[in-house]
Amino acid sequence: MPRVLAFAASLRKKSWNKKLVRVAAQGAREAGAEVTVLELEDYPLPVYNADDEAAHGLPENVIRLKQIFREHDAFLISCPEYNGGYPGMFKNLLDWLSRKTPGEERGLDAFSYKPVAVMAATPGALGGNRMLATLRGLLLHLQMLVIPEVHGLGRAAEAFDEQGNLKDPKVEAAIKNLGRKVTEIAAKLR
Repeated sequence: MPRVLAFAASLRKKSWNKKLVRVAAQGAREAGAEVTVLELEDYPLPVYNADDEAAHGLPENVIRLKQIFREHDAFLISCPEYNGGYPGMFKNLLDWLSRKTPGEERGLDAFSYKPVAVMAATPGALGGNRMLATLRGLLLHLQMLVIPEVHGLGRAAEAFDEQGNLKDPKVEAAIKNLGRKVTEIAAKLR
């Protein structure tokens, strides 16, 4: 059974991206994955600074998060679009997680050759599609296996009901399919 880590690159409590990644997580569960939904606000991180790292080592939350990422076979990431790009908080997270820890051969061990599906939920009509292309490039640089399918959900404020479910069954099926695909690929790679 593949282990899939699902999270939104958002710290907002009522984030549309948190709602969206939960739908993808359900698709992964339906495909047989054991899914962990991670709340990034539970792991606050300082802004990466190599001088601080040299003086103090890696923060405890970086070590905890690296262990969580290492323990999973695949990832589901839903990311908001800020000014056409991904949030600085998310880039900071990846910068910290790519740092080498004691006993690690290289800093990318938490990511390398693990499948990932990406999606976005935004209030605008474009659904984060400008950002998704650059996000895919960043994740490929970290040696992740980014699946070809992506989904940008536009007008996210109107897309969910009061319980956080997607209103459109076709959109729900497409998002669940991202979870299924990443699970199937992770199962083949195990």
